[in-house]
Amino acid sequence: MNTLTHFDDQGQAHMVDVAAKAATHRIGVAGGRIEMLPATLALIESGSAKKGDVLGIARVAGIMAAKKTSDLIPLCHPLALTRVAIEFELIHADAPEVNAVYCTATVETVGPTGVEMEALTALQVALLTIYDMCKAVDRGMTITDCKLLQKHGGKSGSYVAAG
Repeated sequence: MNTLTHFDDQGQAHMVDVAAKAATHRIGVAGGRIEMLPATLALIESGSAKKGDVLGIARVAGIMAAKKTSDLIPLCHPLALTRVAIEFELIHADAPEVNAVYCTATVETVGPTGVEMEALTALQVALLTIYDMCKAVDRGMTITDCKLLQKHGGKSGSYVAAG
């Protein structure tokens, strides 16, 4: 892979033509975390945040974002998604380690193009939603380490991030 696929021979941006590609089962998995104060994590865990169920709302926001990826990223194809799953893990740490919520977004489809962008978009919006819901008590939260963890399906096969 030594060329950018979203540019034509004249260097103009274009949507990649996927008409000749086989429809296969495609999976994209992205992961990342939002770091926060211990008290903020405690609020999330107890369900007593002022705006309500932080993780439940973040899960729905991530699912909605996956479905809207082509509206946000100009050259993404609109896809018929068959599955979107958003999972959270609460990370309680002792100083100097950081308390965090780790999020994994898994997106699936059967089609001619992958769902990596949908997984990454779902991840980021889920984490941004946590920030939005908790910013009144912790403006110093940091979203970090967001990346594609896995991709499966299609001609290029599987990718699994190192580590």
